[in-house]
Amino acid sequence: MINPLPGLPLIESPLFHAQRASMGLSAQEEAIAADLHEKGYAVFDFPDTDLEQRIARIKASLGPRYGVDFADPLSDKTAAERRIQDAWTFNEDVRAIAANRIVLDLLGKLYGRSAFPFQTLNFPVGTQQPGHSDSVHFSSLPERFMCGVWLAMEDVSPDAGPLFYYPGSHRWPIMTNALIGRSGHSKNESAQDPYAAAWDALCQAQNAQTETFLPRKGQALIWCANLLHGGSHQANPCLTRWSQVTHYFFDDCIYYTPAFSDETLGQLHLRNLVSISDGRPKPNRYMGKSVDSSMTPGVQLKTWVRSVGKKLLG
Repeated sequence: MINPLPGLPLIESPLFHAQRASMGLSAQEEAIAADLHEKGYAVFDFPDTDLEQRIARIKASLGPRYGVDFADPLSDKTAAERRIQDAWTFNEDVRAIAANRIVLDLLGKLYGRSAFPFQTLNFPVGTQQPGHSDSVHFSSLPERFMCGVWLAMEDVSPDAGPLFYYPGSHRWPIMTNALIGRSGHSKNESAQDPYAAAWDALCQAQNAQTETFLPRKGQALIWCANLLHGGSHQANPCLTRWSQVTHYFFDDCIYYTPAFSDETLGQLHLRNLVSISDGRPKPNRYMGKSVDSSMTPGVQLKTWVRSVGKKLLG
């Protein structure tokens, strides 16, 4: 079946129910796809026979980098560094989890484009971060071709600051600077805080209720790009909440940071990415054509659009 809306991920498309039979999904994958479509997230068992050993090695390798005494059950685990970004660059187990072939194949089926991992975050504790959408940090043109996979590296206690999310919030408007009446040229502000009032207003208007993720070790959660999520308050600072987050983009897109962009003016803060799977660059592309990221973003996009438009008009 030819997809008449290839600019939308299959699991976020209004044609999802008409197309799901042609997606080639197993029964388990069907359930994941349905949850993502309806709720914006889905839980699954991470498919790696070496996962136990990987987790043990990651904890041993990364533990000393956080500046916390993990051996002392009474130490405050939240007192020092709470995350390490892109540990895949020096830790093979982090890279292997991010580049898991079964997960990549699943994401490709769910989204209708090949996926690639571009960022990892490793945590020994919860973030205690307010509700937010990843779409303001990482986005694509076409929209929504980004997702995250959160892996529990231990059983998570309710007192350890577990992940929370607002089911169905992936369907809310994607926050842009134009939507909240803000210019995106300034990088001196938080990439997230300017949108907080709008997210709070949406939560109140929708009477949105949070759900908390209390996984067992080895369970993982996929979330859609626009799902509102965050980290709960950590009631017991002596507890750990080891986890790994991997962020994924999909092929043949433009990759950029909306918080520092003004899409209406064609001013995009483009990202220059490499795939964690093989370390190769993943250039910005649109409709199969490369977008030259060495040019000024606003000029480059408008120039490219004009040239394509002339070709289309003959």
